[in-house]
Amino acid sequence: MLNNKSILITGGTGSFGKAFVKTVLERFPEVRRLVIFSRDELKQFEMAQVFPEGKYPAIRYFIGDVRDEQRLRRALEGIDIVVHAAALKQVPAAEYNPFECIKTNILGAQNLIEACLDSKVTRVVALSTDKAAAPINLYGATKLASDKLFVAANNVRGNRDLRFSVVRYGNVMGSRGSVIPFFIARRASGALPITDPNMTRFNISLQEGVDMVLWSIENAWGGEVLVPKIPSYRITDVATAVAPECRQEIVGIRPGEKVHEEMITASDSFNTVDMGKYYAILPVGGQYSIEDYCHQTGARAVEPGFAYDSGTNPDFLSVEQLRALIDTHVVGQSID
Repeated sequence: MLNNKSILITGGTGSFGKAFVKTVLERFPEVRRLVIFSRDELKQFEMAQVFPEGKYPAIRYFIGDVRDEQRLRRALEGIDIVVHAAALKQVPAAEYNPFECIKTNILGAQNLIEACLDSKVTRVVALSTDKAAAPINLYGATKLASDKLFVAANNVRGNRDLRFSVVRYGNVMGSRGSVIPFFIARRASGALPITDPNMTRFNISLQEGVDMVLWSIENAWGGEVLVPKIPSYRITDVATAVAPECRQEIVGIRPGEKVHEEMITASDSFNTVDMGKYYAILPVGGQYSIEDYCHQTGARAVEPGFAYDSGTNPDFLSVEQLRALIDTHVVGQSID
């Protein structure tokens, strides 16, 4: 699928980017070019120690910011496929510095879309977040706007062989800044802070996220927001899995935080289909109908009023399952 293709990943030095690069190099040894586009020279230097250009001739490290459209255009020369993972995603930082978040997550998304429309790129997959569904914080609102931009970009592609799609998923287990590494770092204190004892979150591994993006590159029609069927966890169970000996101190929910996260709202149900492993929220008034999509893909429309949130999800991880997943996926952070 990706052999003899040139790929660019924005935000390529992040947790997802590293996992994506590792997978592509392993599964597609004849990939022509794999461009890591990010703004942090130190992170690029550190990533180059793991994936050196001398050992992996397809790798390129390209310093740039999605806020800079001209730099994006330069980076996209000769690129076939784009994975957009660049974002400012820390909720408190976004609340305190709102326009900085807007400039990266919304204006940066539009810069990338414009540059792709004027290049020979054929596939674009943008990463989203569960916080983009019925957002209550600025980060979620910017990602919802970004999702809308990528979906709508299909309306202006003309006759180009170019498809824009979005993948939306929940908390990535062990990613930088997430709750599990935070709890592991805090367990020596003897107490773990719990914002709300009823809080739940969706859970996905980095590899599952990478596999979903690869699936989207090959199969998406363009305009879908793809959502995986993944388990939920209770935040108290995560704390117990990480450090059963620690006290759990209730500290109160933070501004911009939900008790339960959503990925598909009831309002989305009228244009959502079940594809088996994934759901797809289809574009309204797009270039194809739900009926055509279901006929061609084998998907089926969900019931009106259907919603998908971490609190009512029928699939929950147990403490034992969480411990096993943490040992497997949170590299170097064994809790035994």
